[in-house]
Amino acid sequence: MNTFLDKLQAKLGPIAYKLDSNRYLSAIKNGFFVAMPLLIIGSMFLLVTQLPIEPYTNFMASILGENWMSLFLQVNDMTMNAMTLFVILGIASEMAKYYAVDRGSTQAIALVAFLVLTPIMATDNGSFLPLGNFGASGLFVGMITAILAAEIFRWVVQKGWTIKMPDSVPSNVAKSFSALIPGFFVVIVFNLIRIGFTFTSYETAQNFIFEVLQTPLLALGSSLPATLIILLFEALLWSFGIHGSNIVGAVMQPIWIALTVENAQAFATGEKLPNIVNYQFYSNFVKLGGSSATIGLAIACLFFAKSSQFKTLGKLSFAPAIFNINEPLVFGIPIVLNPMMLIPFVIAPLLMCLLAYTAMATGIVPLANGVNLPWTMPPVIAGLMVSGWRGAVLQIVQILLSFGLYYPFFKMEDLKAYRIETEDETTRETAILEEA
Repeated sequence: MNTFLDKLQAKLGPIAYKLDSNRYLSAIKNGFFVAMPLLIIGSMFLLVTQLPIEPYTNFMASILGENWMSLFLQVNDMTMNAMTLFVILGIASEMAKYYAVDRGSTQAIALVAFLVLTPIMATDNGSFLPLGNFGASGLFVGMITAILAAEIFRWVVQKGWTIKMPDSVPSNVAKSFSALIPGFFVVIVFNLIRIGFTFTSYETAQNFIFEVLQTPLLALGSSLPATLIILLFEALLWSFGIHGSNIVGAVMQPIWIALTVENAQAFATGEKLPNIVNYQFYSNFVKLGGSSATIGLAIACLFFAKSSQFKTLGKLSFAPAIFNINEPLVFGIPIVLNPMMLIPFVIAPLLMCLLAYTAMATGIVPLANGVNLPWTMPPVIAGLMVSGWRGAVLQIVQILLSFGLYYPFFKMEDLKAYRIETEDETTRETAILEEA
């Protein structure tokens, strides 16, 4: 078994390292942290309008009028449905940090580049930028634009093609002039791209990226086989002490969040929810207690441990597990490079995914409604908020399944630790008697 793990680590280790150190994936992953608080805020305002409690909705209508929901959905539109703008700012900031160029200028120019690509809609009442291009449908265009604009900007700066002002000029003024030529290059390139697409059947960069790249990726990311492969890869990386969630998140988070936003938009308008798999499915119905659904293991340690080692670990790990943090368990048992514990650790996320997917595909449990909860939201509460009472019941069943899966393997490790502690205690008592 150890030989097999060594060979697997030799194969997966270099791949994981390259993914984790890739500047573009790191920029995308960290860039989404800028948008995440806003998405959560928007989700809360969406949830306020969709509580299925008739006295509540009647009360709100009597106080704020029949169109009271629009008063709250405005916040949702300006956060979740404008998420691409915030992601662009986050990615551009990370790219500027990596290349040590001016962060504010890079962010502003990346945003302008995206706006240059965005088609303007003309009506009898004037022209406007459609909000739809700033939401999930424009997400991939925004990510590509932010990276390409930052690359052009830093390339021009590193070539030294900037306006250098005398030292007596205030620094903020000097920065403005130093960004002038790089920004000019970026705008020219993206304007040429925009013009180029007008001569194609796609007409806009948004249509091209959405049809050629984003739609296939979303279809792949929402499929059950692809999700199972991703979860298996994540668990295997964790097995060697590599933060699998970070690596998987860098690649999959943009796809899953776009699927979540699609559900949120459908939920807000009362339409059928389109996606079973999305970010909330992954966060709330797969990762109960943390990666590989270790909440059952935390319960076993807290209530059923015989050894002092696992009793102490249970006390330390249970509270974090409630909020889906399981590093104390992963490195405290340890699960890392532990052939016995790796068996349930790899199997658990696959079982959780299959159970949740089946329950939602058959209509037993409603699909996650697109309310973008923090990943630290405790199970049962999270299920209630994204899939109603049946979502909460599903999470209770999953917690029991997690406990049943981990318990036999936990018990073997616990008994092993207990025997070692007993032998050590016997040895100490013998030594004391001999000395006496």
